[in-house]
Amino acid sequence: MSATLEAPELASRWGLFAHRDFRLLWSGQTVSRLGSSITSIALPLVAVLALDAGPTAVGLLTAAAWLPWLFFGLPAGVWVGRASRRSVMILCNLASAALFAGVPLASWLGVLTLGQLLAVAFLTGTAAVFFDAAFHAYLPELVPADGLIEANAKLEGSASAANVAGRGLAGLTVQLLGAAAGLLADAVSFLIAAATLRAIRARPAAPAAPPVRGALLREVREGLAFLWRDPYLRAFTLYGAAANFALTGGYQSVVALFLVRDAGIAPGWVGALASAGALGGVLGALVARPLCRRLGTARGLRIVLLTVPPVGLLMPLAGPGARVAFYVVGLFGVVAAVTLVNVVLASFRQSYTPPALLTRVTASAMVTGYTLIPLGALAGGALGDLVGTRATMWVMTTLLALCGALPLASPLRTLRDLPGRPDGSGPSDSRS
Repeated sequence: MSATLEAPELASRWGLFAHRDFRLLWSGQTVSRLGSSITSIALPLVAVLALDAGPTAVGLLTAAAWLPWLFFGLPAGVWVGRASRRSVMILCNLASAALFAGVPLASWLGVLTLGQLLAVAFLTGTAAVFFDAAFHAYLPELVPADGLIEANAKLEGSASAANVAGRGLAGLTVQLLGAAAGLLADAVSFLIAAATLRAIRARPAAPAAPPVRGALLREVREGLAFLWRDPYLRAFTLYGAAANFALTGGYQSVVALFLVRDAGIAPGWVGALASAGALGGVLGALVARPLCRRLGTARGLRIVLLTVPPVGLLMPLAGPGARVAFYVVGLFGVVAAVTLVNVVLASFRQSYTPPALLTRVTASAMVTGYTLIPLGALAGGALGDLVGTRATMWVMTTLLALCGALPLASPLRTLRDLPGRPDGSGPSDSRS
């Protein structure tokens, strides 16, 4: 069976949803993201409610989930390039399922500790390193280049919808069954995702034979060199790193404490508020493709990056009663912008990077971006202890608004559309 979907078939009324293998990949990822969105609320609340953790401890927990990128990210880009992407993803899902299932078990037995939570965060983060490196290289094996924006938009859109449902379920679960029970749902979601991957029929070409001893460092250097020499990939990577420091690291490490202790929000409503904001991700995914067609990929990115993230400055104004609307509107705008940018940049990297370098370039970009997440988490936790969580929210949302200007340091500022592959394949530059 062919490894990829044939391009003429994409004219189907349902687009990629007409194809069984993409439906399986999409459905498994959607269920997995549903479980992960529950965990994103439940895990810090386990620390806060069950173990009475403070800002620094919650910051350490966030950092532990992202530190594996620093240790394993670059080698993973090489190792995944030598293996079956699908097999790597299945193994990572199974490992994560077992690890998350252990948390509610320990809680029910009365032996749960912060050390176990940190270990689970680190080990599931390690599984995520290998899964993400494999996934971003697997999608172009399954979908032709002209379907990548559609594929990424569908995946990001369903992920955002899963965040809406998952975070709402997280709040309900915390309220009724306790925070640890939410992690059991995530374990089940990983098992379902592994089963859908196993059911995919398409078989990509076999990976390259393992290179000779000593090639690991050379292959890592090749991926890094391609990333940092290219003005587009370099600018987008720097933007992703800065945004991750502020949003995924610093903001995420204090938001639960900010909402519960400073804004006066009941713990059971934390997930519901996150769900309301996550609707912005659905909007961002829906408009990504039409926006790029109408304005161009480069011009559309410029407009979104410079105008939407500053809406996040409303979030620190949140408080009891009607003031909670500031948080919802700010989060809605930020998530919409981040989702749209992720769709366009992921599709660009997948179609622009030579296939032989894709896993290494993807891993290099993720290592650069994700390495700053634990630093942001630690900074957010330390600032939260020093100046309070509301002041920390002001710092992180301001940084996020400013970092949208970073891609303008590349030729992006003069283009209508992002360029094709450097070897000449793909669409050419279109200047405004």
